[in-house]
Amino acid sequence: MRMSTATEVRVVPLPGRLQVGEWILEPDLNQLSSAGKTAKVEPKSMAVLLCLARRAGEVVSRETLLAEAWPGVVVSDDSLTQVIIKLRKALEDDPDRPVYIQTVTKRGYRLVASVSPTVDKRPLAVPRRSALAYWIAGGCGLALLLASGVWWSANRHATRPLLGAGPVADLAQPPTVAILPFETLGKDGQELALARGITADLLTDLAKSPGLAIIGFSPLEGRSGSDISSRPEARYLVSGMVQRIDDRLHVHIYLTEQNTGRQLWSERFDRSVGEFFAIQDELGPKIVHMLPAKVSEAELRRMAQRHTRNLQAYEYFQHGQAALLTRQSSENATAREMFRRAIELDTTFARAYSGLALTYAADYRNRWTADSAGALNRAFELARTANEINPDVPETYWALAYVHVQRRQHEQALEYLEKATSMYPSFADGYALMASVKTYAGQPAAAIPLMRTAMRLNPRSGYLYFLVLGRAYFFVGDLEQAHVNLEEALKRNPEYTETHVYLAALKVLQGDNSSAAWEADQIRALEPAFAAKRWLESYPMTDSGQKAQILRALGQLGL
Repeated sequence: MRMSTATEVRVVPLPGRLQVGEWILEPDLNQLSSAGKTAKVEPKSMAVLLCLARRAGEVVSRETLLAEAWPGVVVSDDSLTQVIIKLRKALEDDPDRPVYIQTVTKRGYRLVASVSPTVDKRPLAVPRRSALAYWIAGGCGLALLLASGVWWSANRHATRPLLGAGPVADLAQPPTVAILPFETLGKDGQELALARGITADLLTDLAKSPGLAIIGFSPLEGRSGSDISSRPEARYLVSGMVQRIDDRLHVHIYLTEQNTGRQLWSERFDRSVGEFFAIQDELGPKIVHMLPAKVSEAELRRMAQRHTRNLQAYEYFQHGQAALLTRQSSENATAREMFRRAIELDTTFARAYSGLALTYAADYRNRWTADSAGALNRAFELARTANEINPDVPETYWALAYVHVQRRQHEQALEYLEKATSMYPSFADGYALMASVKTYAGQPAAAIPLMRTAMRLNPRSGYLYFLVLGRAYFFVGDLEQAHVNLEEALKRNPEYTETHVYLAALKVLQGDNSSAAWEADQIRALEPAFAAKRWLESYPMTDSGQKAQILRALGQLGL
């Protein structure tokens, strides 16, 4: 697994259309054409091809390609390999005797075909990426809030209330708070993990208060979340910056009123790295005190409870979460190792047990193991252990529900999810999994409002949210909205087989045979041995009519 670095790059102008060998590239359409033939490619494939075209004749490293095509996103090397395979197929290129893309062992790839502009001279803008490295997947960067020299130049722990002391004036509605991702100044792996962890834990901590409505995002989706600030339901914004210098940790946090843009409160921490959890303990209660929310002392104490006090275990957990998200077999094994290391250091770390459970559930769901029944049983044991250790953590209920979903025990799954969302009304992932369960059980219409709630709470949602919503619209027969959401899912993760499965079935229903065939080719490229009947064996859907609909559609494509 690699995370593409978000370094500043030189803007190289390219024409709107390019002649590459015998092919004409049309980036705006994600299309290649040659001698009456037309081939569609995915946006990431076009991005990689353009990166090679800008350096035609030069060897381009895998790191450079990952950085330019997946800026700031955690992806596995296999994602790039799959894109190269798809490009070669589209270009009709032979990897053994390449006339377009040459593999240079241990160095990268080289475009060996000639590149020249076509008659169309429109400029193609190459995006500039922020100089900050984000864990957050391809979004708009949050603007720098203050010069770094101002942030860290004061005393060890300075508090700066703005526009008067005390809480913000009370308003009629419960305060709604959007948690923006904490940024980093450097590229240190620990610094990135800590920033991601502060963001995720602050979101969870504040969600414990029924007097607050929390809007957030999954920090692992790789988006900056700055778009949240434009949403009217986010009355207050929390943002921050994390910097690690040797054994010192600097954290600066801001509370801003969205409508006026006023900075209501700011606090700076300069502590040793070992005091990381002490900083976290203080953040949630201090933010709550500045908001017009009625929060009991018991809720404040619960808010300050940490999931672990072992910093190394916490870092292993964060790395495991990042690896788990890629949904690749090799990265799933990496995630499992990270969660196991976290548990070795803290045997009461409930969230690490939940993460470990999900790696076994992934083995079952994706058919990555010969002992699928054993993997699912192990997932259940670990998820139950996590919940027994700490029944006050929403992720432990979510993991239990997810395992029950894989067992096709949908009623039990819904019970756990209802418990989690009653305890944490802002738990977006709880509503999203609830929506999935409804569709699996043959109630897709009931899934749609649940997904809309999840997306409102998580406005920078990733590909899975759009897939779940697109899948629900597919089964209610609204193919137009299904198509919109499935395409959004595909843009965010072109390597996920299930998205292509539903797009292929949708194209069959629409009578678009050429697009359906193209989607079938993508499925075979991702899983050469794919067969619909076998795929459905581990798919948690129980509604026989919906499964038959998928089988009929894919059967027309030879799948």
